[in-house]
Amino acid sequence: MANIPKEAVNRMTRLIGDPDKAECKVDKIRAITSKIDEAEVREESEIFKAMADPCRIKILMLLREGELCVCEIMIGLDRPQSSTSHHLSILKEAGLIRERKDGRWSRYRLSEGAVIEMLNMAKLMKESKFQRHE
Repeated sequence: MANIPKEAVNRMTRLIGDPDKAECKVDKIRAITSKIDEAEVREESEIFKAMADPCRIKILMLLREGELCVCEIMIGLDRPQSSTSHHLSILKEAGLIRERKDGRWSRYRLSEGAVIEMLNMAKLMKESKFQRHE
């Protein structure tokens, strides 16, 4: 790869000791990085941002059990309608949940099984973290 920054090679050389191997390593890292789609990274980070709130995780856990209307979610959260709706709109915008109008009511459900998988993965990671610290 052309134009490998000398500073990056110097840093890598300090890490691994061999300037030639360092240059190859820097080249490889830059090649991998060049394949990363920045728009995709931003979109995926929005999903994690939406999940980075305990209240929204709780909503997802409630919806894991099935479709619920806003009033049912409010009961589960013990929060007012305005706060509940705010969190629901963030989750909906991130594509994690879907809304269905039912007369005057809005009913929500998880958008995909992948959301359940993400919740399960988070639980596994948490359990693994606690096992390492025992």
